[in-house]
Amino acid sequence: MTNKSSFESCLAKQKQLKQLFAPLSTSEQKYQKIIELGQSLPPYPAEYKLSENLVKGCQSLMHLHARLSPEGKVIFAADSEALISRGLAALLIAIYSDESPEVVLTCPPSCLEAIGIQASLSPSRSNGLASLYLRMKQEALKLFRQE
Repeated sequence: MTNKSSFESCLAKQKQLKQLFAPLSTSEQKYQKIIELGQSLPPYPAEYKLSENLVKGCQSLMHLHARLSPEGKVIFAADSEALISRGLAALLIAIYSDESPEVVLTCPPSCLEAIGIQASLSPSRSNGLASLYLRMKQEALKLFRQE
């Protein structure tokens, strides 16, 4: 069962992202911040660059790896050859990494709409973001079943 405090953690992370993007008024400024977030992701381990870690539906090559920490939290790692895609992955990782599988499955990334990310994205990038989020939920479900 998802406890209230873990759900609040997900919401608190989304609130932090809203605050980070609040001063940015143009799509260009938002894109620049997304790129910066992507550049801050840790290097993606070569051993995770497997075909089963490819995210289908992304415009560019995107890898996603998920594992369960000893504390029962999902730890995500992602990489993309495209700077914007890598940044979008960083946004979702900021929200969902170090959360329980239940939280990943039940706490939607509503901050993305509030920030105006989806309005700034091309349809293909928006579809890629949706595909990445769906894949994160699928990985969380697999890990939930392993618990």
